[in-house]
Amino acid sequence: MWAHVHGPLEHDTPDHDRGEEWLVIDATDGTVLARTQTRTAAAGSVHVPHPDPGQMGLTIGEGQDGSPLRWGNWDGHALIVHSFGDEDRVLLGVSPSGDRLLTVTHDQDLLAVHLVADGSVVAELNADVLPPHPAFEEETTDDEAQAFFDYEGGFVDENTLVVGTVESDEEFGTGRHWLVDAVRMQLIDQITYPFEVPGLPKALGDGTWYTVSNLDHALHIWAL
Repeated sequence: MWAHVHGPLEHDTPDHDRGEEWLVIDATDGTVLARTQTRTAAAGSVHVPHPDPGQMGLTIGEGQDGSPLRWGNWDGHALIVHSFGDEDRVLLGVSPSGDRLLTVTHDQDLLAVHLVADGSVVAELNADVLPPHPAFEEETTDDEAQAFFDYEGGFVDENTLVVGTVESDEEFGTGRHWLVDAVRMQLIDQITYPFEVPGLPKALGDGTWYTVSNLDHALHIWAL
């Protein structure tokens, strides 16, 4: 089990404040197997799992200060943590194979696919390729009309991404969802649903994704 916490821990001495730490914990008895400082000041954080439970992504929100991304490897003996993305990438998902990561920049204008092995970027998609919302009016300024990516998205399958522009679309109407070629990082198409779908798409990695109804009364699973 992985946990991102602010120390000190229960059995630490009072002066042992190491700030925020990332822990690997034995789920059977709560023993801390490994710990390391993240050197962050989180307003919040989210774990993004890998198919191998010995690996884990941690995306950390620091408000306007940035979004550090940490990648952890636990081999049963040592915890090794890497920093990806120059403290400016939000981790959205991991490919079904576990070989690639999907991120978006903190200012939400650039999607990227990275190699898990070293964090290097292999392909990117800029938000400026997104068309304005259909309800966009000509008198709206260009800045207001420019769509940007949400802090949600992922791999529908190994080669296909689902992402949204819900936040930037909200003043014009229902938010849009998009399919993206994960290899070439090119838009495939806007998703057309049989009824209005609010909220964000959440990828499941098996060729499907899900959305939740406006009042959280229903969960809908969609397939390619």
